[in-house]
Amino acid sequence: MQPGTLTRPELTLADRCDRCGAAAKVRAVLPSGGELLFCGHHARAHADKLRELEVDVQQGE
Repeated sequence: MQPGTLTRPELTLADRCDRCGAAAKVRAVLPSGGELLFCGHHARAHADKLRELEVDVQQGE
């Protein structure tokens, strides 16, 4: 038996930006395992810091 792989679900219209409440376009998975959802505007605004922290950034559709 192989261990299962944990995957995060795709972003949906119900997912909202943690900063402003707009539709989430980006999931930022933190090294600690937590996650933040951002609209496109806030994802761009925080991009430098997310790269600095080596956050796994996943684009929604």
